[in-house]
Amino acid sequence: MASSAEIRESFLHFFAEREHERVASGPLVPPNDPTLMFANAGMVQFKDVFTGKETRPYSRATSSQKCIRISGKHNDLENVGVTARHHTFFEMLGNFSFGNYFKRDAIKFAWDYFIDTLALDPERIVITVFGGEEGFAPADDDAAAIWKDVTGFSDERIIRCGAKDNFWQMGDTGPCGPCSELHYCLGLDDIDPRTFGEEPAPDGRGWFELWNLVFMQFDRQSDGQMKPLPAPSIDTGAGLERIAVVKQGVLSNYDTDLLRPVVDLASEISGKRYRESQSDDDVSMRVIADHARTTAFLISEGVFPDKDGRAYVLRRVMRRAIRHGHRLGIHEPFLHHCALRVADDMGDVYPQLDERRALIEQISLQEEERFRRTLDRGLQLISENKKWIDLGGSRSLPGEVAFKLYDTYGFPLDLQNVIGEEQGFAVDQKGFDTELDRARLRSQGSKVGSSAVADVYPELAQRFGTIAFLGYDHEDAQSEILSLVSDGGQVDALGPGASGEVITRATPFYAEQGGQVGDRGVIELDGARFEVDNTHKPVEGLIVHLGKVASGSFEVGAKVDLRVDRALRSATRRNHSATHLLHWALRKVVGETAAQKGSLVGPDRLRFDYSATRPLEAAQIQQIEDLVNACVLENTEITTDSLSMDEAKARGAIGIFEEKYGEVVRMLTIGPSLELCGGTHARRTGDIGLFKVLSETGLAAGVRRIEASTGLNALGHLRRVESELTGAASLLKSPASQLRDRVERLLEQQKESQREIDRLKRSLMSGDSADLSAHAREIDGAKVLGATVELGDAGALREMADQLRDKLAPAVVLLGSPTKDGKKALLVCSVSKDLVGRFRAGDIVKAAAGIVGGNGGGRPDFAQAGGPDPSKLEEAVHAVYDIAGAG
Repeated sequence: MASSAEIRESFLHFFAEREHERVASGPLVPPNDPTLMFANAGMVQFKDVFTGKETRPYSRATSSQKCIRISGKHNDLENVGVTARHHTFFEMLGNFSFGNYFKRDAIKFAWDYFIDTLALDPERIVITVFGGEEGFAPADDDAAAIWKDVTGFSDERIIRCGAKDNFWQMGDTGPCGPCSELHYCLGLDDIDPRTFGEEPAPDGRGWFELWNLVFMQFDRQSDGQMKPLPAPSIDTGAGLERIAVVKQGVLSNYDTDLLRPVVDLASEISGKRYRESQSDDDVSMRVIADHARTTAFLISEGVFPDKDGRAYVLRRVMRRAIRHGHRLGIHEPFLHHCALRVADDMGDVYPQLDERRALIEQISLQEEERFRRTLDRGLQLISENKKWIDLGGSRSLPGEVAFKLYDTYGFPLDLQNVIGEEQGFAVDQKGFDTELDRARLRSQGSKVGSSAVADVYPELAQRFGTIAFLGYDHEDAQSEILSLVSDGGQVDALGPGASGEVITRATPFYAEQGGQVGDRGVIELDGARFEVDNTHKPVEGLIVHLGKVASGSFEVGAKVDLRVDRALRSATRRNHSATHLLHWALRKVVGETAAQKGSLVGPDRLRFDYSATRPLEAAQIQQIEDLVNACVLENTEITTDSLSMDEAKARGAIGIFEEKYGEVVRMLTIGPSLELCGGTHARRTGDIGLFKVLSETGLAAGVRRIEASTGLNALGHLRRVESELTGAASLLKSPASQLRDRVERLLEQQKESQREIDRLKRSLMSGDSADLSAHAREIDGAKVLGATVELGDAGALREMADQLRDKLAPAVVLLGSPTKDGKKALLVCSVSKDLVGRFRAGDIVKAAAGIVGGNGGGRPDFAQAGGPDPSKLEEAVHAVYDIAGAG
């Protein structure tokens, strides 16, 4: 038996011996790729290498990539835990060739690793190749012939399939090619290649895919034409969990050492035995194990559960796991224990699990506690729901109700479907989608996966390569205009007053990224002037200046002078360096769970988002300010080192896992802070000047935001506060130093005055009630009174009604009053408890409220209402006599 760790290492070692660069897993959140929600294959981190946008110092690579797939025909969420193979999180082993070797080597490597290194039984293996299909490419006879030569297999075991199964493409256009898969027959004594294609049994017995080899040899054009790539490449992927199944002699991925420990923990927590069956309890334990892995890994990368984009995917997964724990009878928070078990088991391979262990526990526990508070309420709302519709003969939950459960109570739609299956109803998917679209129009949320950059930018990046950035050392430079862009397309010139974008061969302008705003300034040429309002980087390597021609005109090929606005750049430098010190101080005061979630650094202020479940106390804010300002006063030099990622981590540098870092990283040392950063910074800590926190607020579940300023901006803030303080002191005729005592005395005087007002009101009400009681009518042994008074306050009106009810008991009292501004009507009804069988306060006040144009209700013995028409109050209160039967 081989452990999963041994299998992973054997794979990477096998290819390293064959001149492949061992590359660490890329992040689950793909940097600089808005088209992809999560890394879902090993090739994701090499995507720009395959397309030619990026070059690396090697042409062969191997990796074990952490992946998440939540959608697609092979990864439907509802199948997780039900089948032996479906997962949301998995590891993809892969080897890659960037124009180096091709089919023969890829096939020989795969076969040698499986047969010689892992000692798999070749009799249990079949191969699939692309059989050709119109609109794609001819049959891959080359691959079939190579497989036959390498394996000695007969034609029966080299199976030809269509494009659906054996042709890979990155998108509608671009690199693509046929693929070849190795399938393995597990758990059957009778190995018959003719049964290939049949779905495996739920327990895992049967044929299943182990390894996919993609032969990227074509470039699909927009007209569908397939052009050969100048340098064909290889992209392969083999699921670690699947190989572990074979090597560890089990049937299900959930019984391997990657998942079984978490399954067993779920069994222990629930007090129910895991029987390796398809029972509901066993399915729930497997769901928890899988979802705990996704939870731990995503939180370790800074993704926290919320209502949009990636955060919502995590929330769906976590709440699905919690729901399965609930159905297992687990009544206390448990998911954080399972996520921590994942960190224990995999932290040696993925160190961020250990580094952010406390954060994983904190966020998991917080989300479960929040969801458990609403779970029972949501189930109650479904059981009490009166709005049901018929869809195709099925009793269905309307879309607006389903959306309310999602939007207000955090119930993911798939969880509602699960509950529906259990309770015998369907959910109106179309209606839900309509409500969701309306909500998106009202509030623009995350657009991950839908906001790809304009086509012109990738074209420019491919043509010109990486634009040289000179801004670390220079704020002025000369360069050549490579391209001009207007309205999304390239133009030859920009004339006076034209808005557009300028791309030069080199630039000192910093492009907005990593939280730092883009530089502003001017581009000039012989009296012509282009005012740069922003600088951005729409695709990796391409720096674009956005702005407007203030005078003259600009043409492609012209030599120009570029000048950054030095005052704005200097202010931004100060704030960026202060952000690093703030991050260090925050972690020192709060702890390492205060992980950076995002930032925005501009010339006027800085904004820092961090993970937290509770606000900072005033004393903590002061402590953070003191720590940062102490570093400023030390006036140490800010240094930059270029070094490998491993060396930077060994020296204690921290970074944001969502950011994209290359093989060589830039490490900033700012006082005690060591961070990876590509931004511009001050020369010394003393350049920052004064540091002042402006605010600390909640941003989202588990995320808080600090805003601060430095230098003259911080001084300006203090002067504004001082001016407000002086002004307030002047109004109260008090020295500023005594303002707090003066305000406290005024507040106490106000409270005493209010108490005297309330006392006088009660005295007046007692007198008024004595007068009003004389107007009560007796109806069938009960006193009934309807009257208007000028109180203007609902509380006072209720108190008077209760006084009259007790004085006249048994009684029914309906009182009305205009509000203090005279624009609305107030109504209260009070009924003695021994009369509620005959007169119900809610019914009476509802009828009276209709007269003043309003509505209301309440308990049988007391109810209140309001309406917009106080002119009809007399009519409304006198209605009580008709309602009570006085006529």
